Amino acid sequence: MRKNTWQACALALSLILPVSLPAPAYALSINIQVGSNLNSGRAITCGQGQRLIQNRGFRNVRRIDCRGRVFVYHATRGNSRFEIGLSSRTGRVVDIHRLRRR
Repeated sequence: MRKNTWQACALALSLILPVSLPAPAYALSINIQVGSNLNSGRAITCGQGQRLIQNRGFRNVRRIDCRGRVFVYHATRGNSRFEIGLSSRTGRVVDIHRLRRR
């Protein structure tokens, strides 16, 4: 009787154990990137860039230069003014500087 009980427990453990193991570490994918992707990797227009910056909490957004690889904008957040550079291809923030007060 005890032999059958031990055999049943061993069989149950051998069936349950492989199912309850955690996933191997290589099965997880973590994507860490520098910057902030505002347009999901698609090319943007100058107006779209302005709206993306406004959606990030900036106000009084003005277009300064919308030529080339980086679109440049001036905007305010709180009491500070910023110069923000967006990649024209991806919509990522590539540069941001606080401007001096006038």
